[in-house]
Amino acid sequence: MNLEKIPLFAALTERMKWLTARQKVLSQNVANADTPNYRAKDLKPLEFKEMIAKPEEQRFRINRTNGSHIHVKESVNYETRVNKDVSEVTPTGNAVILEEEMMKVAETQIQYELTTTLYKKNLGMLKTALGRR
Repeated sequence: MNLEKIPLFAALTERMKWLTARQKVLSQNVANADTPNYRAKDLKPLEFKEMIAKPEEQRFRINRTNGSHIHVKESVNYETRVNKDVSEVTPTGNAVILEEEMMKVAETQIQYELTTTLYKKNLGMLKTALGRR
């Protein structure tokens, strides 16, 4: 059974992918905290309406040269944006505030844990409904 065909699991999976991508962007901000002229970046928020409005063909690009090849969904590229609301800039032009970035990292971790918990609980409920507990 493919759980991604169930809309709830597809939405939770998409959310986990977005949170993973956001964690990567935030870690790049922390790593470049001393890089001259570097500006902190973040992902465009994942809007639920946008996620469900797109047909699956638009969300994932199919890349097969032969019909017998295995279909693998590529990771979705999320829109990254530079933080223009900067409160502090170093003399070298760096605009990364480590405290703010670490708060975003912690917030992302909490959201990821919440999403995985929801995924596990719904999977357990599905197993119970099927009598496979």
